[in-house]
Amino acid sequence: MTIQSFRVENFRCLEKAELEADSKYNLIYGANASGKTSLLEALAYLGRGKSFRGAPVSSLIRHGQNEFVIFGKASRGERVSSIGVRNSREGLEVRIDGDSGAGVAGLAEALPLQIIDPDIHSLVSGGPEARRRYLDWVAFHVEHEFLTVWRRFRRALKQRNAALRAQRGVDPWTVEFVELGLKVDEVRRRVLDSMGDSLSFQGSALLLQNIGFEYRSGWGVDKSLEESVAASLERDLQLGSTQVGPHRADLSLIYDERQARRLVSRGQQKLLACSMILAATARVQEIHGRPLLLLLDDPAAELDRDSLQRLLQSVFGLGCQVVATALEADVLSFPSAPTVFHVEHGVLSRA
Repeated sequence: MTIQSFRVENFRCLEKAELEADSKYNLIYGANASGKTSLLEALAYLGRGKSFRGAPVSSLIRHGQNEFVIFGKASRGERVSSIGVRNSREGLEVRIDGDSGAGVAGLAEALPLQIIDPDIHSLVSGGPEARRRYLDWVAFHVEHEFLTVWRRFRRALKQRNAALRAQRGVDPWTVEFVELGLKVDEVRRRVLDSMGDSLSFQGSALLLQNIGFEYRSGWGVDKSLEESVAASLERDLQLGSTQVGPHRADLSLIYDERQARRLVSRGQQKLLACSMILAATARVQEIHGRPLLLLLDDPAAELDRDSLQRLLQSVFGLGCQVVATALEADVLSFPSAPTVFHVEHGVLSRA
């Protein structure tokens, strides 16, 4: 679950770059627009099959090329896996130890990772979809059956929405939607309960205040999901989509007895979001008994010196493998000497 070696070709500004990673701490430094974030984006792509910046494939392929290729070796204790990703306008190709059938879920299992980037505050300040993805990422890694349930639920939702638009055959899909929706909700709640202590610890360390979760299931607390779906049927038919259910769930952070999204500064929002990421990472590491890969893209952005030090102390306290970026080699303080790389104009070299 840590990266040993990594190679990327024709990804954004990177014609070709490769590195041998330290199992603990790695630092990539260079000027703005030198390719630091592109390297992290490519590394994250190897574990997610998509850009954490939300970029389409067409903007990821280096100008003048038809595809990009990313390859890495990831270790799980004594076991080493080969992971390869190729993407072009024709689609995504994934290979794990020579097997091409694992797909994106296989990438997430082979190289679980989390990312803290300058836009991480949007996990708190943005819409609920990102918070649902965050919660489902934890569920995927700690509840073995969750992926199957989640896929079946999404299929039931899609089919019910199609039936609503056609205004016929809604009932069979409603039954399945409710049954699977309750299972999704149950797993999410169980995962949240298991993360409570970790979130409180991380929040106290980063913000010097107690923080907690407020979970909203996506339907009213005074009705069951079945009752809520039935009550919403006329509206669903008018809009052609299902208006209540786990796909409408949200997760709010309570900070100093206030809703974090509304009442804290951008820097505090970043620390709150980091608390979420670190708590999730800690929980997954606890379940798997191994360190995860944590990517830090310019962690100093929008944080004062004290806040940055608290963040780094919390990160290093988890025992993750860290790959961080910075403008200069001496911006970040590590517990021990990191392996250092320099990038300039898309060219990576060992410093």
